Amino acid sequence: MLTLLCLSGAVLADTPDQQREKIRAQSEQVLANLYRAKPSARQDIAGAAGYATFRSLGIKIGVAGTGRGRGLAVLHSPPSQTFMRFVEVQAGVGAGIKKYDLVFVFATQEAFRAFINQGWEPSGQSTLALTHGGDGKAFDGAVSVSPGVWLYQVTSSGLAAEITVKGSKYYPDKSLN
Repeated sequence: MLTLLCLSGAVLADTPDQQREKIRAQSEQVLANLYRAKPSARQDIAGAAGYATFRSLGIKIGVAGTGRGRGLAVLHSPPSQTFMRFVEVQAGVGAGIKKYDLVFVFATQEAFRAFINQGWEPSGQSTLALTHGGDGKAFDGAVSVSPGVWLYQVTSSGLAAEITVKGSKYYPDKSLN
């Protein structure tokens, strides 16, 4: 918890323009990590309506865990960027620190706008499953998390076999938009 507080304090010390540039650089790094792990994702993202990138550093001690951070949502046409925030809450026994990147891919502008305007919060009862099809577009190595929305998770060891976004909330960053 202390590490997250220290990291968030360092981010808050920057000006809004400096924060935006750091988030853009982080987004480029997240995409580069994904493309190294899954080269076909480059074409999937280029052909999608838009995408959003996030880097998560989660800490779990005992039966509770938390994480938070910032990200960038990009709509291809008309071009726009929305700076985002997220928070995560985990439950279950364990301890440790885990860093991973998340890349949401939006098949339609409607799915993108719903993510921006309503946020996205998976239900505590939902199970994410590898599904190819349903809405007519499949992304190799990604998980369908809702209609028109696909998710890649990349860890330091490559593409993750599991997606760990339960208890997460994504929303626009009012201070940067």
